[in-house]
Amino acid sequence: MKHFKGMTIPYIFWAFAFIVAPFILIIIYAFTDGGLSLTDASFSLDSFRDIIDPLYATVFMRSFETGIITTGLCFFIGYPMAYFITKFDEKMQPVLILLTTIPMWINLLLRTYAWIGILSDNGILNSALKAFGLPAVSVMYTGIAVNIGLVCNFLPFMILPIYTSLSKMDPSLLEAAYDLGANKIQAFVRVVFKYSIPGVLNGVILTFLMAISAFVIPKLLGGGQYTLLGNLIENQFISVGNWNFGSAISFILAIVILFTISFLKKIDPDDEV
Repeated sequence: MKHFKGMTIPYIFWAFAFIVAPFILIIIYAFTDGGLSLTDASFSLDSFRDIIDPLYATVFMRSFETGIITTGLCFFIGYPMAYFITKFDEKMQPVLILLTTIPMWINLLLRTYAWIGILSDNGILNSALKAFGLPAVSVMYTGIAVNIGLVCNFLPFMILPIYTSLSKMDPSLLEAAYDLGANKIQAFVRVVFKYSIPGVLNGVILTFLMAISAFVIPKLLGGGQYTLLGNLIENQFISVGNWNFGSAISFILAIVILFTISFLKKIDPDDEV
């Protein structure tokens, strides 16, 4: 037991150094107005008042709108894929899951640049449209391009939790539903979907949080014209140097994340049906 406790010391040190300490600094900067110098800092809520500014409020609204759209698309694409995988033989399912996660092995930046090559005015998409005699489309640096990039990158985070829930379902439950007179639609809604709700909630929350806090994808596919919360935070810390305001935004985002994590902990996998 003592040996086990000793093994946790490196993790505790790592968690404090890279999670707790930075979060404490964010809280300090968010509730002060002393700039980078903490010695001259004094308590202030000005950074939180600045968030109410229509310019920044628009970024918040756009971020949540983008998060909802991305999450919705990932759900409607990811759920059928997860359900489809569970219909294969148990030996084949790990292979399909591997194929689903392989794109995640590639660096996020490279995957995003690949979409630039596809969606740009002279890219693969317009070349294909031209080959079929169709008019070219201008997709780059729009919300459509950003949503495509977000869905492509975060889709596995929707598929895997749903697949995990569905793979635990006892097939005899469906047989029982049919024996009780349920048709295929009723059996799916009342048994399959209900059993997968914990996985759906996990996937929805993970996808939504990553979508609203992303900054590389909106920056490259949006061309700097489609600012989300992640881009706003990055800009405040790196370009503007307003750490107080950047910390205030980060603090609000962290509270949202902590709230959703606490909500997830209340979901009991044993009560899926």
